[in-house]
Amino acid sequence: MAITLEDLIRIARGEDEADLVLKNARVVNVFSGDIHVTNIAIASTRIAGLGDYRGKVEIDLDGAYVCPGFIDGHVHIESSMLRVPEFARAVLPHGTTSVVIDPHEIANVLGFDGIRYMLESSKRNPFSVYVMVPSCVPATDMETSGARILPSDLALLLKENWVQGVGEMMNYPGVLFREPSVMAKVRAGAGKRIDGHAPGLSGRDLAAYIAAGVGSDHECTRVEEAKEKLRMGMYIMIREGSTARNLRDLLPLVTPATARRCMFVTDDRHPLELLEEGHLDSIIRTAIASGLDPITAIQMATLNPAEYFGLLDRGGIRPGWRADLVVFDNFMDFRILKVLRGGQIVAERGRFVGTLSPHNPAIVRSSMNVHPPSISFAVPARGNRMRVIGLVPGQIVTQQLVMEPKVDGELVVADTERDVLKIAVVERHQATGNVGLGFVHGFGLKRGALASSVAHDSHNIILVGTNDADMKVALERMVEMRGGLVAVQDGEVKAQLPLPIAGLMSDRPLEEVGGAFRELLHAAADMGSALRDPFTALSFLALPVIPALKLTDRGLVDVTQFRFVPLFV
Repeated sequence: MAITLEDLIRIARGEDEADLVLKNARVVNVFSGDIHVTNIAIASTRIAGLGDYRGKVEIDLDGAYVCPGFIDGHVHIESSMLRVPEFARAVLPHGTTSVVIDPHEIANVLGFDGIRYMLESSKRNPFSVYVMVPSCVPATDMETSGARILPSDLALLLKENWVQGVGEMMNYPGVLFREPSVMAKVRAGAGKRIDGHAPGLSGRDLAAYIAAGVGSDHECTRVEEAKEKLRMGMYIMIREGSTARNLRDLLPLVTPATARRCMFVTDDRHPLELLEEGHLDSIIRTAIASGLDPITAIQMATLNPAEYFGLLDRGGIRPGWRADLVVFDNFMDFRILKVLRGGQIVAERGRFVGTLSPHNPAIVRSSMNVHPPSISFAVPARGNRMRVIGLVPGQIVTQQLVMEPKVDGELVVADTERDVLKIAVVERHQATGNVGLGFVHGFGLKRGALASSVAHDSHNIILVGTNDADMKVALERMVEMRGGLVAVQDGEVKAQLPLPIAGLMSDRPLEEVGGAFRELLHAAADMGSALRDPFTALSFLALPVIPALKLTDRGLVDVTQFRFVPLFV
């Protein structure tokens, strides 16, 4: 129940008892940059004051540290493969009490209905969900998506409560060349935050992009790139996700002079990593172990994103602000002991103890419109040199390689000795029958095939394999499951994870999803892959806004030139 302003003032003055007092807390003060021992008085959902207070309930923290609840400033919940309530259950024990989501994954599949599904799913859950409306659905016209978000849709959604602005503007060429629909979306977001997505953009083009109103970027991989964007006034989101891991490379950017313009984000984290490593707490832990000042690290996960997104009632421990608090043991181990959200304990010692909403939004329609018998993965040989996608470990950028094909009869086939595998993208939204075919280096599979309906950003079905037969079985199972992840060897399904919600999310609990994902990773390893997470790596190979060579259902894309290129050189 919300407290009246009069009652809050009364409790802050010590005239009435607080509902809860956390005694003997070492408060990590992100405003003053120091740590001081005091008591924290909480009235309903708010912090009433710091100091000598009486409470109806008093908890002695015995010198444990207390900091503000963590805020993830850029995350795609769909990439966790969990429904919003299960995602809350996953991250709250790790101290994350607020998230700013960009639901462009489900928007690319279901459009306006998908965004509405995420908004409804976010209500009445034990953490705060703010939304950045997807700006690029589809991300480009070089792939077939399930929907389009028009400027009029975006303008309508921007009026919603909990919507903070416009999500990552991936179509930076559309900004630079003033495409009318992109300009309409930029104008719709005027006065609100517009997040950026501009890997490698520099010089005058970067200036033009920022002049359009874009305020942040989470795609920096080098300090030099991040420094240029910072100097032009951007906020730098330092990402540490399941595939794109930029934390260690970008930490030298963070100094006492620059720290207030930097924040930590996860972007995409899979369920097993949430279970085994954590969320923002793991980023803070790693940053501190790498030499970053502990208070600065916490500030980058609390006050900085709160100020950037205009979340004016959180991000610090201050009278009148929300009592979203994290209690932890020390800065070296950074074990989370308790998490309070709105003054209520929702997690203790790694275990969720809050209450999830029983509210169930409407079931979304199926989006798996594929007829497997009509799909062929055959690649006729048409030359002696072919373009090959080269994986870059730990990054979502790729290389454009040129290699000699292995030919069997008149067809190009996978070459496991050189680690050159066949890759395919099958359109699943509009039953077009489109199939993009190519080859990829770096997966390491010696046998079998992997498939996923999580394939950024249009989320068509993406497959990689050593032979066409296993790829066909994987496709058939994908359609039967209404989407998901699958590993096939010798015609047998070795592991699978059904994702019936838009082909992106499971309807099962976190532990089941994490367990199934673990089995998939084991299966991929048994089939020869040495990648830490081949499924997440696979999911980004259809994203034609990240250099250098990608594959969509319409063919190979040279992202540096933003055009289709033939397989054979």
